[in-house]
Amino acid sequence: MNTVDFTALDRATREIRPPFAVLDLRALHHNAESMRRRAGGKPIRVAGKSVRCRSVLRSVLALPGFAGILAFTLPEALWLAEEFDDVLVGYPTADDDALRRLAADPALAARVTVMADCPAHLDRIAAAAAAGGRPLRVCLDLDASLTSLGGRLHFGTHRSPLHTPAQARDLARAVVARSGLRLVGVMAYEAQIAGVGDNAPGAPLRRAAIRALQGVSRRELRLRRAAVVAAVREVAPLEFVNGGGTGSLESTAAEAAVTELGAGSGLYAPTLFDTYRGFRPRPAAFFVQSVVRRPSAARATVLGGGWPASGAAGRDRLPTPV
Repeated sequence: MNTVDFTALDRATREIRPPFAVLDLRALHHNAESMRRRAGGKPIRVAGKSVRCRSVLRSVLALPGFAGILAFTLPEALWLAEEFDDVLVGYPTADDDALRRLAADPALAARVTVMADCPAHLDRIAAAAAAGGRPLRVCLDLDASLTSLGGRLHFGTHRSPLHTPAQARDLARAVVARSGLRLVGVMAYEAQIAGVGDNAPGAPLRRAAIRALQGVSRRELRLRRAAVVAAVREVAPLEFVNGGGTGSLESTAAEAAVTELGAGSGLYAPTLFDTYRGFRPRPAAFFVQSVVRRPSAARATVLGGGWPASGAAGRDRLPTPV
């Protein structure tokens, strides 16, 4: 963990009673600048699901190198789009009420892009667009995981049924065939690279296996993502191709097919990112809780919890006591 000035944090919060949260703005801006450099000139869409704070989003989007928001849910996106003019919903939605609200408001419909990975999603979005009488913006969610050996090896998340260029082309055709839908983007989040540390403590063989699989996955995805984007562009022009995450900014930015990156956790720097070799952010977000029991010098009972990092549950996602 990079150096944290706990004396200054203690002084600033001396009169506040736990539980409370603290955000070190100097560390936040240091991390934002580091992310901007790592992005190699490509804009970073801020992952609101990781930031969860409107004022922080406002602050980061005022910095050079950041543009747009990657929202968690459609209702959240509608709320954010009251202020921000480019909000991509990171996941498909089954919220028909929110879809109807989106289609009923011309300003929101122009600012929000919804996600889809199958015809059933498109049917829902198209029904809302027909009811609202205006087109809705759609992004395709490509599965970025690595599969091999006839599916026996799977490295990454089971995020989407769209894996091949042909599958993406077919769904793109299904978008343009539906009245009231506009295909504007493709997204692919490589969680097995962006969210898995390559220098985690533990067995050396496991670290070596992770690094090897990440190398194979980077090469495979670079070729497949370019082929998918080319296939989709045969059907419709694209405004953006989103990829990456905090842990893969450099490698994803190097792909010609990618026009923008998505990242947010790196602004706060959870301890998950202590296990990456390629970059070292400064911890910026802290939860302060009361210690209510000390059964021994090496143990303490803390009243309350913390904020797990996004991703699959595991010890590497948990807050670290300091």
